[in-house]
Amino acid sequence: MEKHVYHGSEFSISEPIFGYGKPNNDYGVGFYCTEDEPLSKEWAVAPDHDGYSNHYRLEMEGLSLLDLTKPPFGVLNWLAILLDNRIFDLENEDEEEARDYLLAHFLPKGYRDYDIIIGYRADDSYFAFAKDFLSGALTYRRLAKAMELGNLGTQIVLISKKAFDALTFVSSTKVKRSECLKRKMDRDLEARREYRKERSNPRIKGDINVFDIIDGGFTHGDPRL
Repeated sequence: MEKHVYHGSEFSISEPIFGYGKPNNDYGVGFYCTEDEPLSKEWAVAPDHDGYSNHYRLEMEGLSLLDLTKPPFGVLNWLAILLDNRIFDLENEDEEEARDYLLAHFLPKGYRDYDIIIGYRADDSYFAFAKDFLSGALTYRRLAKAMELGNLGTQIVLISKKAFDALTFVSSTKVKRSECLKRKMDRDLEARREYRKERSNPRIKGDINVFDIIDGGFTHGDPRL
């Protein structure tokens, strides 16, 4: 099966380089794409530069896939991988305990051995939601719901050399920040607005926070989640 994927960047990239990139990205070193072309254009721009939406064909046959948006995986698995790669400014021992527990019990084993990972993109909004969950301020079900706010999108991350070899460059489209930056910022603001509204709603009966998960000994695949 073939997918059409797009990579938003400051540069036109006809030949992505395996092993190149920042180790502190959401899923570690990899090539980060989306199936949503308009979203890739938003990811390509910043206040100080225009960018490019790079279009590729990706042959999926024979590639191993870890999809964090579908069972048996879920938002806690996504968060554990995020904790394994991104730098969190933890403020106290409770948050450190929450981090260590999630890494020990929800980090998918061998996730770096997959060819491709599909999961949420931890931009500023999603990263803030994750931080609130670690502090206990955001409950489990509200964290899961927050991942849907603002339509901030999921990403397809090429991890292995095999996945890079399955990628074929199609074209590169110039993107002007004057056309896409406002839409990008509005999307993030909408997610934050919806999040504040959601947090102000009455407590959901039976909902739990990260410390309930720790005290209850919850693990990956737990039927209580």
